[in-house]
Amino acid sequence: MKKAKAQKEEKTKKKTAAKSPKTAKEAKKVKTTKEKKDSVEKETPVKISKKEKKASKKAAAEELIHEDKQDLIKQFALKAGDTGSPEVQVAIATQKINNLVNHLDENPKDNHSRRGLLKVVAKRRRVLNYLLKKDEKRYNELIKKLGLKK
Repeated sequence: MKKAKAQKEEKTKKKTAAKSPKTAKEAKKVKTTKEKKDSVEKETPVKISKKEKKASKKAAAEELIHEDKQDLIKQFALKAGDTGSPEVQVAIATQKINNLVNHLDENPKDNHSRRGLLKVVAKRRRVLNYLLKKDEKRYNELIKKLGLKK
């Protein structure tokens, strides 16, 4: 058993000796390539692709929007579990409008988002008109709470 281990050690020594440079020039080349590899490894930080960055930003934004939406539902709901009342719909639409307006301030050429903004504004207007016809008192309270113009 001891002889087998000793023979294996000798073989590995021979292999490493065969791989090691025989001349001073070869030794220099090996060192410089190793140094280059080490310096490259130290200098290059972990790069994140644009898609990954965009996905992480989008996930964070969606999480914030979801939390804000839940807060709005709690604040404007008429009873527990109410998500479809006109008050809740208008509050959510108002939040979407504010988010889109901020986005369009930063990205003025984004006409696709501008079209989406117009659709949300029209939807909010329709729901507000419905609420005005149905119950003027609730309409006036909602307008005051949200700080909207008439």
